[in-house]
Amino acid sequence: MTEKFRKVFGGGKPVIAMVHLGALPGAPLHDAERGLEGLVDDARQDLTALQAAGVDAVMFGNENDRPYEFTADTASTATMAYVIGRLRALIAVPFGVNVLWDPMSTMALAAATGAAFVREIFTGHYASDMGPWTPDAGRAVRYRNRLGRSDLALLYNVSAEFAWSLDRRSLPDRARSAVFSSIPDAVLVSGAITGEPAELSDLLAVKNVLPDTPVLANTGVRHETVGDVLHVADGCIVGSALKVDGHTWNPVDPARAAEFMRLARAARGG
Repeated sequence: MTEKFRKVFGGGKPVIAMVHLGALPGAPLHDAERGLEGLVDDARQDLTALQAAGVDAVMFGNENDRPYEFTADTASTATMAYVIGRLRALIAVPFGVNVLWDPMSTMALAAATGAAFVREIFTGHYASDMGPWTPDAGRAVRYRNRLGRSDLALLYNVSAEFAWSLDRRSLPDRARSAVFSSIPDAVLVSGAITGEPAELSDLLAVKNVLPDTPVLANTGVRHETVGDVLHVADGCIVGSALKVDGHTWNPVDPARAAEFMRLARAARGG
């Protein structure tokens, strides 16, 4: 386990729960009538429910800003900082941020809000719903250091959603190479889109080649699968399973979140 990962999440297998912000100003689905206060109110409700359920960490993301951009609108990053700032006094667990799909904006948001970790696509070459996708890890990590956040833990998603890798190497080889060349603090394995599970065989294959690097399931972990996932992986990121009716775009269901954490604690041995 990497030093930064342990510092943020401790020695266990963390459950990192998503606070999916509503569509931000400028995005096609933004609700201008409810405005910024609506964004804050919804995020506060989800954050409160997740922390009451006992999640180990939370991550703020702009999943509702569909269709996604590789260079996020400045207003999106600024609004995310505003919402997190309004909630900062209520956050009682480690928190992270993810601006889809812009590593530079993600780093800037983390620096502005004091986030402990970030999630992004930092490496690879993909054909995606948004067009050709070629992130630049070297530029993003150097930007993090210029912002004075060399302490920031980096969670690398090595199997991008909404995309197909054009790299002919196997997923384990791509993950192993990313660790060697980019020094992530954890590696994430995803399903095809938000809410769809990563294959357990993929998680196991990546973990087998990265025994000393945390490997987490990034999408699609459900109540009925969390035990199996945490048997293989070093933690998980969860969003949809904790929502009303298990639907990604609904608010967090406190009862579903509490039950998920009960099952996760049982899987981790208490």
